[in-house]
Amino acid sequence: MGQHLPAQLGRRTVPPLALASAAAVLLAACTSGGGADGGDKGGPAIVVQPAAGSGKVPVGRKVTVRARGGSLISVEVGSPGPGRLSGTWSEDKSVWTSTTPLAPGATYTVKANGRTEGGAVLDKTASFTTEAPQNAVVGEYYPDKGMTVGVAMPVSIIFNKPIHDRAAVERKLHVTSSPAVEGAWSWMKDRSGKDRIDYRPERYWQRGTRITLRMDLAGVNTGSGVYGTQERIVNFRIGDAVTSTVDVTTKTMTVRRNGRMLRILKVSSGKRGYETWNGTMVVLGKVPTIRMNSSTVRIFGPEAYDLGAVKWDVRLTTSGTYVHAAPWNAGKFGLVNGSHGCIGMSTGDARWFYGHVDPGDPVTVVHSVETVAANNGYGDWNVAWETWKKGSALNSLN
Repeated sequence: MGQHLPAQLGRRTVPPLALASAAAVLLAACTSGGGADGGDKGGPAIVVQPAAGSGKVPVGRKVTVRARGGSLISVEVGSPGPGRLSGTWSEDKSVWTSTTPLAPGATYTVKANGRTEGGAVLDKTASFTTEAPQNAVVGEYYPDKGMTVGVAMPVSIIFNKPIHDRAAVERKLHVTSSPAVEGAWSWMKDRSGKDRIDYRPERYWQRGTRITLRMDLAGVNTGSGVYGTQERIVNFRIGDAVTSTVDVTTKTMTVRRNGRMLRILKVSSGKRGYETWNGTMVVLGKVPTIRMNSSTVRIFGPEAYDLGAVKWDVRLTTSGTYVHAAPWNAGKFGLVNGSHGCIGMSTGDARWFYGHVDPGDPVTVVHSVETVAANNGYGDWNVAWETWKKGSALNSLN
């Protein structure tokens, strides 16, 4: 009946890795089968800096692999969580230097091969561990890996700490899709007050699109000494185009799948003073039963209600807008708007709708008042495309 304060959105929190301040720590390596390397002194060897045995390595360090008295053939530096480091070679291929920031609290393994000037084989495997988190920021992302979502689902990341250098973070976030389509990031304050960045194309995704989010945030200074933590690749896909349009004037909801009309349902939306949000909302989730109590959305006095267990609940906004069964409004569907902001329908129709929609499906309300905000769930589609692109921290630098 009314709008209700929901449980926390289903974004997956990724286990944090954090970053610490930089300081110089040098560690020596040796050729395989040999003893401890004497650093720059001694015979031909592969020397790794930093290397094992001298404590935790600050994440500001670069990894350097050098073939003393020879040249390198291959270098691989990686960690099970953050993955491999990229690097550059010196002109004579005697030195390899990392270009990817180190992740905090991670153990890296260095595998290097080379040859001496006389042609002898050089071989080295070494490992080191970076300092544990000191001051980290973690992003909760959605959708999660392997999900199938509706055509209106943006990629959304909410950060647990303020992002002071948004451009630095945005440079390390990448979304690709097949088929390819132009898209853009846009920053906002989530309804929770936290910094949030969403990615969407100009129009809904095409059915069957496969999307990859890449987060390369480990080692990124987000400003004020707070560092990013995550190296993640998240793949998900877009399912059928299930779109619903609610007309508060005719008090109907028209549901289509891939352009074909499935049903026109009679509904009752928000009454005067409690009008349902106008514009496009996106299905956030659904539950078969929920208790609806007006106190959760600060409705008291004569308008207060406690409806107990309400069936077939499809959630549209963080503020508590649902599509649900409203048997107490029998006789009003298609005739009277009598709710406190939710979209009510008969129990049979609500159950049918519940079974035909999934997270990411758009529900658009027309002829109502006050358009839903972008940060109230996924109201992103109510922002004009040119305005949306201006929300990118990188566009603001151009």
